[in-house]
Amino acid sequence: MEKRLVSKPLPTSVKRAATGRWLVLCLGPIAVVLSSSIPLHAESKSVRGSSCWAADQLRAKSGEAKVKITRRAYRSAPAGSVTGRWAGFKPTGKVIRRVELPPGKKLVAFTFDLCEQPFEIAGYQGDIVDLLREHKVRATFFAGGKWLLTHPERAAQLVGDPLFEVANHAWEHRFFPLLDQARMDAEVRAAQLAYQQVFTRLRDRRCLALNGRPAFQNAAPQQRLFRFPFGACTPEAIKAVESHGLRAVQWDVSSSDAWRGQSRNGIVRSVLKRVRPGSIVLFHANGRGWNTAKALTILIKRLRELGYEFAQVSELIAAGQPVCADKCYDFREGDVNRYLPVAIKLERSYNRFYKRLGKRHPGSPQSDPGLLTRNRD
Repeated sequence: MEKRLVSKPLPTSVKRAATGRWLVLCLGPIAVVLSSSIPLHAESKSVRGSSCWAADQLRAKSGEAKVKITRRAYRSAPAGSVTGRWAGFKPTGKVIRRVELPPGKKLVAFTFDLCEQPFEIAGYQGDIVDLLREHKVRATFFAGGKWLLTHPERAAQLVGDPLFEVANHAWEHRFFPLLDQARMDAEVRAAQLAYQQVFTRLRDRRCLALNGRPAFQNAAPQQRLFRFPFGACTPEAIKAVESHGLRAVQWDVSSSDAWRGQSRNGIVRSVLKRVRPGSIVLFHANGRGWNTAKALTILIKRLRELGYEFAQVSELIAAGQPVCADKCYDFREGDVNRYLPVAIKLERSYNRFYKRLGKRHPGSPQSDPGLLTRNRD
């Protein structure tokens, strides 16, 4: 068990976990990126219009949760420039794992990954989103840029919903420790541009969300948070993400819902075993969240009985002091290395996919797979 953080202000507070990991209490710069320069919501303007969506258009549809492997999955990465950068953003070289909250405050952030690989059109698990809306659970979706463009209407519904924030999960879910600097930059930027497209189109529709506000005013004009695909990073990868003005966010509680065959009760046990005030919990809603909706029905009720409230990740960060690590991991340092063999095979599959289509492969793995290992210590 980690030692309790001191409440008095320190330039940097360090905690020793039972596993031997050092976690750093990140002060100052994190709060700045969430509060300065660009407003959280787009500038308010008087907009009159009809509702963007009827209630039945928001509800889950049969078949849309299915992941489809198809040649038609290809999407070219958006071109252009990302508009608006946060002045005063200060890199930390670290990833946020959870947030230390003031005594007595019990917030938890549910996060849902919406990842999509080059050769697939991933799903949209509307039953999860319906459940969050029904129970008014604030949440954060880490969406791949390609997913946003293959699901344009669902993406707009998430972006325009005041319950949710949509953050960056790279363009097409590549394993960052296998990418060179140029490709890492392209992955981050393409996802930002995809989000920018969704936001701009929503703004131009001039329609109203369910809360009666113009839908685009429920969203930030640019993303400010990022999650690494596979939860895997290197110091170079963190630097690349921060160069785009994004704060890297990991998690301290994994539901393990992406493991095929995971049961409802298994998810519930995984979450309740590790959750604490300030936790960031990982789920999936892209067709690979096995029994996630069933587990959420139990978890939402149980956590509220325990006195928890639900917050978006940006709200959670603003409510306390982020606890950071200089390495990415799931439960313990080095455990994301298990994805390396799979990631190498996937990169080869991506190469074949692009070759069959006659497209130029947008990136390739570094020839030295030891990069991840070298950054382990």
